[in-house]
Amino acid sequence: MKTPFKLPILIIGGGPTGLGAAYMLHRSGCKDWLLCESEETTGGLSGSVRDGTGFTWDLGGHVVFSHYEFFSRLLACLLPPDEWIHHERESWIQIGTRWVPYPFQNNIRHLDPELCARCLDGLMAAALGGPSGPPANFRDFVAQTFGQGISELFMVPYNRKVWAYPPEELGVSWVGDRVAVPDVGRVARNVVLGLDDVGWGPNSKFDFPRRGGTGRIWTELTATLPKENILCRCEALEVDVNRRKIVFSDGVTRDYGTVISTVPMDTLARLSRRRDWCDLASGLMHSAVHVIGVGLKGQPTEDVRTKCWMYFPDPEIPFYRVTHFSRYSPENVDDITRHWSLMAEVSESPRKPVDASQVVQETVSALIRTGLVEDFNQVGHTWHTRLEHAYPTPTITRDQIVFRMLAEFEGRKVLSRGRFGTWLYEIGNMDHCFMQGMEAASRVVHGTPELTLWHPNAVNTPHPILGWNRLNWSIDP
Repeated sequence: MKTPFKLPILIIGGGPTGLGAAYMLHRSGCKDWLLCESEETTGGLSGSVRDGTGFTWDLGGHVVFSHYEFFSRLLACLLPPDEWIHHERESWIQIGTRWVPYPFQNNIRHLDPELCARCLDGLMAAALGGPSGPPANFRDFVAQTFGQGISELFMVPYNRKVWAYPPEELGVSWVGDRVAVPDVGRVARNVVLGLDDVGWGPNSKFDFPRRGGTGRIWTELTATLPKENILCRCEALEVDVNRRKIVFSDGVTRDYGTVISTVPMDTLARLSRRRDWCDLASGLMHSAVHVIGVGLKGQPTEDVRTKCWMYFPDPEIPFYRVTHFSRYSPENVDDITRHWSLMAEVSESPRKPVDASQVVQETVSALIRTGLVEDFNQVGHTWHTRLEHAYPTPTITRDQIVFRMLAEFEGRKVLSRGRFGTWLYEIGNMDHCFMQGMEAASRVVHGTPELTLWHPNAVNTPHPILGWNRLNWSIDP
């Protein structure tokens, strides 16, 4: 099938999206492509770091799960079975001194009785009252869906922390499978019968590499690709979309027929030097995240031992999430018999500034206040990094900006894909991003459609017969 896209293909960025594109091109027998990655290794935001003391850290609290049968089979091919650790999710929310299982709205029975009754009253009032119209923003959606109690106790303060923007500035098109919409009768039964309801969501079960952190997935995948087609420490400095040339940090200007770009949309606009694109991209918002790893002496308390990750809506606590990272794999620490580890995430934006010089100390102090760490003497060492582009903020105006920019880019034979290449959080998981790259490359070579980008609700919902294999990639990885 003839396509409007031409060779050679330049892939900018070696995260899951860029590697997905490279993987498909290599599988298709296409040799006229080059992947350029600015860092020393591939993996992007899904990479991992081993610090000088033998502790491994992910760039954020990642877990590996899949909306695609093909991606699941690929993961099984990349690592042997004994190199995967299989987990049943145990995720919790701290409210005061109590722990409530995730999702919060299904497990309010764990609250103090008065707070539980308040949440149940609000939930029933929201259900019986019905919406007065479509929600104008995410805060309206939360109020209409969960009622006052759940909104004020968890949904509003937590989302303000994680996004680092007020919920009233967020849209609702991203919600999909990211937010568990409550069944009032189910919640009431859980309260009356004392039942836990923790199985919601595609990540209720997840896998983790035994060694090397999440980044090992992408290291192993890179090893399957031809070395001559991948350049690391090679950053795009200027993209001339008129002459179809890209200037790179290695001093070489490379011609292209098609670009698959995985850099953030606003970065791509800046690299193009086009004022109209830069002006349009200025309406996109994002948050940064400080990732703080804490290496700890001894063993976790019984209260913490089995938890996978924990959410903290309390505005007085700096982090929104803490991952029990040595729980994911004992190989994430130097010696599991003597040490364990926690990894905290603190969001930052112009609306929510963070003092980088104080954030590690504030995090350790808060870990002690929350009861996750006993005292300062238990802390062996800390590790800290800041990710500028961490969360693509789904603002009310996001969609109209994003889809206009995607069309502008494509008109210049640039396919902008990935977590920040599309700015669509709802298809920003590792599996989504890998498949975005695969589908973009398949479209360039074969003219096939891109289901993930254009039909996110379809890929985020299992087919009643095909399950997660609705893409029908029948060939083995």
